[in-house]
Amino acid sequence: MNKQLFDDSVLSGANASFIEAVYEDYLHNPNSVASAWREYFDQFAKQQDTVVNKSSQGIVSSASVTTATTYSGSESQITLPDVMAADSEDRKQVAVLQLINMYRYLGLNQAKLDPLGLKQQSDVPELDPAYFGFTEADMQKVFNTGSLVGPEHATLREILQILRETYCGSVGAEYMYISSVEQKRWIQARLEGQRSNPNYSDDYKRHILERLNAAEGLEKYLHTRYVGQKRFSGEGNESLIPLLDCLIHRAGKAGIQQIVMGMAHRARLNVLVNTLGKMPADLFREFEEKQPQDLPSGDVKYHQGFSSAITTSDGIVRLALAFNPSHLEIVNPVVEGSVRARQHLLNDKLGDKVLPVLIHGDAAFAGQGVVMETLNLSQTRGYGTGGTVHIIINNQIGFTTSDPRDSRSTLYCTDVSKMIEAPIFHVNGDDPEAVIMVTELAFDFRMRFHKDVVIDMVCFRRLGHNEQDEPMVTQPKMYQIISKHPGTRKRYVDKLVGEGVIKPEDADGLVQSYRNAMDEGVNPNKAVCYDYKSPYTINWEPFLKPFKWNKKVKTGVAVQTLKQLAVRLTDIPEDFRLQQELKDYC
Repeated sequence: MNKQLFDDSVLSGANASFIEAVYEDYLHNPNSVASAWREYFDQFAKQQDTVVNKSSQGIVSSASVTTATTYSGSESQITLPDVMAADSEDRKQVAVLQLINMYRYLGLNQAKLDPLGLKQQSDVPELDPAYFGFTEADMQKVFNTGSLVGPEHATLREILQILRETYCGSVGAEYMYISSVEQKRWIQARLEGQRSNPNYSDDYKRHILERLNAAEGLEKYLHTRYVGQKRFSGEGNESLIPLLDCLIHRAGKAGIQQIVMGMAHRARLNVLVNTLGKMPADLFREFEEKQPQDLPSGDVKYHQGFSSAITTSDGIVRLALAFNPSHLEIVNPVVEGSVRARQHLLNDKLGDKVLPVLIHGDAAFAGQGVVMETLNLSQTRGYGTGGTVHIIINNQIGFTTSDPRDSRSTLYCTDVSKMIEAPIFHVNGDDPEAVIMVTELAFDFRMRFHKDVVIDMVCFRRLGHNEQDEPMVTQPKMYQIISKHPGTRKRYVDKLVGEGVIKPEDADGLVQSYRNAMDEGVNPNKAVCYDYKSPYTINWEPFLKPFKWNKKVKTGVAVQTLKQLAVRLTDIPEDFRLQQELKDYC
């Protein structure tokens, strides 16, 4: 008994997360773990799967020895030839667990993430049951599902269906590199529990359509009213607007009081109007250069910041979009610093009241060092903000490079975030409901574990880098497909009509209603609260008054004040124990 306890002592609770990680590596590839661990797991599996009951029959002829085998809590008597058959079945059971693990690791490589269908899905042998020796005859056999969220026992065919729906649909998840077993199990429960298939009410589906309609409606209105002017269109990534809408309202429900956002040019005007509630009339005046005051330092409309308040079912959420005059990702540490300061003012030590949200481009996220630098500080005591929600507008092209082999050395643009073990959820931007589901998952993970999380929304860019570029010159194949794409809104309309949620005329009515609002210069977003006065609002009026740049300002400090400060700075309290070397120096 003592020897048994000693041999199993490595399995104590303190070692649980380490053992789990090694065992998952063993299931993935037995040769990837140390030989001692490989032998231990091999032996452990045999001990658990077949227990010989020596007292059942006594010592008899070897040809008629009976054994008792214990498996999944059941006990039965079998003869010696059946032990060999049982061993074969045990190996298949282990193979099922390995197959489940493979889908968790590699399933995203066969997920349907590209709205354009340009990227050919990788051939992943490990996702084929035949790789583990299964045949069609095994499909109806019942196996224990292990840690797979769902029925405790299921046929191999049912297990494969669960895995493919969960990891090979519109959502591709990367999280198995996370050290924390708790975090991995939490993600698995959310994804596998609903098989990555959202189930929203008809009312909420109509709300998603309304937000998509607003996103597309603004871009088309600007395109016809201000032909050829730069706006860095959000066409092709319209799902960003319902994504942000979901994030804000879910944040309000969780008690978040403020959200600070940072983003570059792409879709910025759309976010300003349809998310933060900027009045379209004000935006139009900027296009027509009739704004009440000139933008300083040559700044332009798609560099500007904005602040507002949004009414949610659980209270007001204040929004702030940071100014971003140039250079894409340099706004990241600015946003984190602003959030840290706001959290300090609210005594928000965990990050439960102020949320940072950063919106990136795919090429910039992979290519700019400031992204890695900001990620590296995210879990430090001096700079951490309780986790950031990263949203990547992945139009699969960056500026002009659409082939990842020429733009980066990693498979995905998000791989840099693995260094802090942030989970990554890739999602097809043409599936708005999947985008919303991933947003809920990402936000809830951030609030539960206070870590960064990444949403990689795979979409496309309908026009050029700006509206004066012709992308067909550098990406002819891609833009032949884009020119035939009906748009995310149209595809979602067809889906809802097919489900009987709306009628075609309902969708047409939304289009006309939004266009009427644009003609009037008003914002139809009813959630925007224009008259909200926050107790933390700063009065900027004194800074807006005209003044001369060379006006003399009194900056002197009284000598007596300086002396008092000098005394306090050099005074050592009696009960303070100073380091001896420093004390001797003083």
